[in-house]
Amino acid sequence: MSVLALGAHRAAYEVRGYFRAGDTLFFTFLFPVFMLALFSTIFQEEGGIAGGPGVPELSAAELYLPAMLAAGLLLSGFQNLAVDIAMERSDGTLKRLGGTPLSPVSYFTGKIAQVLTTGILQAFILIVVAAVVFDVSLPTDADSWITFTWVFFLGLIASALLGIAVSALPRSGRSATAVVVPIALVLQFVSGVYIFFWQLPDWLQYVASAFPLVWMARGMRAAFLPAEYATLEPGDGWELGWVALALGIWLLVGLILSRATFRWIRRDA
Repeated sequence: MSVLALGAHRAAYEVRGYFRAGDTLFFTFLFPVFMLALFSTIFQEEGGIAGGPGVPELSAAELYLPAMLAAGLLLSGFQNLAVDIAMERSDGTLKRLGGTPLSPVSYFTGKIAQVLTTGILQAFILIVVAAVVFDVSLPTDADSWITFTWVFFLGLIASALLGIAVSALPRSGRSATAVVVPIALVLQFVSGVYIFFWQLPDWLQYVASAFPLVWMARGMRAAFLPAEYATLEPGDGWELGWVALALGIWLLVGLILSRATFRWIRRDA
């Protein structure tokens, strides 16, 4: 079989395995949907929330939808692959695969295809739940949806490549969750996912801007929030050019690191 044919076969296997794992399905696939529903329900009785003077009031669901879409990219790409690959390396799965005709290209084709499949489904469910259940008004202009599309794919692929690179850190499958989940959790708190980004101290905003999740969330806010909310961002604008540059740099960093660190078995094994 060709490399692409093996990659397609591996992709089908990865997708089936993903949806058969109940814990993974909840904590990476359905978790952003659960958090959107939770925040929307908690703040529902408070009515509209305004980020500051001169910006329109929005419901909690409208404000949290972009954040949960960005969190979904991190969970589906970074956290999912970092834990999954570390566990496969620990239990000997990667060692066995290394002795088969499956090349690293085919292996990662399957992983990236699985991330793209689950990420698209997750985003679709998030948007449908927000619109149908919580009456969120979705964008009606093509520019917003184009912004959403390129931020989504750049962010998801960058997250996946970084997850592959970070999978080399845990020394065992048992420690994979303990190493990866805290990193993902801290990034979500400092990147404007659970706490609105404009509420964070200025110094923390600049520190968080060194990481990709900030730019994913900013791009999603640009796609789904009114233009007036751009004044709450650092620099008083969405600055989508910087969003694309930052995500492109992190995609390249993830590609280099994943290529440099991936091994079928650990060097110290």
